Amino acid sequence: MESWLEHGRTFYKLEGPLVSEWYPNQYLYMEDDSNFEAIVRRCDGKTAVLELARDYRTAHNNVWGITAKNREQNFALNVLLDPDIDFVTLLGTASTGKTLLALASGLTMTIEHKTYQEIVMTRETVPVGEDIGFLPGTEEEKMAPWMGALIDNLELLGSRSGHTEWEQDTTHNLLMERVKIRSLNFMRGRTFLNRFLIINEAQNLTSKQMKTLITRAGPGTKIICIGNLAQIDTPYLTATTSGLTYIVDRFKSWEHGAHITLKRGERSRLADFASDHL
Repeated sequence: MESWLEHGRTFYKLEGPLVSEWYPNQYLYMEDDSNFEAIVRRCDGKTAVLELARDYRTAHNNVWGITAKNREQNFALNVLLDPDIDFVTLLGTASTGKTLLALASGLTMTIEHKTYQEIVMTRETVPVGEDIGFLPGTEEEKMAPWMGALIDNLELLGSRSGHTEWEQDTTHNLLMERVKIRSLNFMRGRTFLNRFLIINEAQNLTSKQMKTLITRAGPGTKIICIGNLAQIDTPYLTATTSGLTYIVDRFKSWEHGAHITLKRGERSRLADFASDHL
């Protein structure tokens, strides 16, 4: 094993039988008191280069006011904030914090680091119950009822940026100016340049829809696919035929892609019990 420092980061070069089973940007950890957590930066089947992961569970490393609550969330923030990773898939049951982590990372990279111009958020409009019919307004106004997760998380992130009601309202308006809501129906032919694109509820998309969306990415764009294979609402897809399953398998060996599965719910004890027992 070799180790060295580069730009303030610690790297290790390893050889061994386990290396052949690793993928680029896979996260590794040790089940002991060492708190060792690393990401596979390069892997050729015989040797692998690991980089120590940043710890976003501490307050001084917070991301837009939030910190990681567990190991998987810390791994997710590492890949979401890495400009060298262009494509991220986040899987997890309800209440694991997928949308909140993606949105907080997007705001940090857009407003603080200015890596991207704006955040674009979209999702498939598949109703859980009976459809409420046509909606009035512009494209963004029509999509607003489908973006409850965005609004809820923006309110939470905005409330951490100010103490008075006026400060919170001002922060919310500022955040909404940098977040654009777009419909999947009008994606064909578009090109997104320097955008942080979040695809929510991606488990409801087919493999062809996923290809259409991902090929919209222009230079400097990062795509985040969020989904829960246990909550597929369309009757034509299953966990094995979902476009989300398809892209996770196709991107697993790409050096600029990463996949994280969030395991533990952090919303509330009621949500955790419902996820486990219903």
